[in-house]
Amino acid sequence: MANRKYIVGNWKMNGLRAQLSDIADIAELAESHKDVDVAICPPVTLIAQATDKAPGFMIGAQDCHFANNGAHTGCLSAEMIGEAGAKLTILGHSERRTDQHETDAEVKAKAQAAHAAGLGAIICVGETEQERDAGKAIDVVCGQLEGSFPDNADAAWLTIAYEPVWAIGTGRVPEVSDVEEMHAAIRTKLTELMGKGAGAVRILYGGSMNGANAAQLLAVSNVDGGLVGGASLTAEKFGPIIKAAAEA
Repeated sequence: MANRKYIVGNWKMNGLRAQLSDIADIAELAESHKDVDVAICPPVTLIAQATDKAPGFMIGAQDCHFANNGAHTGCLSAEMIGEAGAKLTILGHSERRTDQHETDAEVKAKAQAAHAAGLGAIICVGETEQERDAGKAIDVVCGQLEGSFPDNADAAWLTIAYEPVWAIGTGRVPEVSDVEEMHAAIRTKLTELMGKGAGAVRILYGGSMNGANAAQLLAVSNVDGGLVGGASLTAEKFGPIIKAAAEA
């Protein structure tokens, strides 16, 4: 049985109060496609307001700290973002692994903290262009997955997102055969790591997914949805992706 499709918008460092109407519009679109799970992860400053603006719609965060509290200036715990209204959080995105030097161990600890706070966790993995060109893509991605994999993982709260670093925000997309190969490798690694239940863990594709290529990508075996960047900022751009997921 195929997994229910899951489409998540990552707004990154975009969005002020004026964009709350876009979240409301996206929530309305999601309501008309009830067979697809849809979420938006806006900047943390909008989480509470977005929850009020679109009650019942799934709002997430883009990160959390692995500690419950303490001397961590500028950081937010999983409990804090949950209290603000988040139902999930993205973890280990390549931009954070690069810019904030996050390690696999930190991503694992964050995922466990998110679960303890009752949040869903989307763990991101992906290779650089140099790693792919060197023939190391699968080894790198499966290594990240193993190192970031939380204890007592379960499909009820864990999602994996494969994002080839070189495709994020560039408009470049891997060949369908490459996406299929990588998602199959991730599924195999999940089975190795958790055994029973691995088939129910949803694996999202991220990396320049848009309305023009979503249908093709979502038709690939083991692609259970998408983690979408720029194309999730408006209902006009995000709508075709949600529709493609509903028809996949």
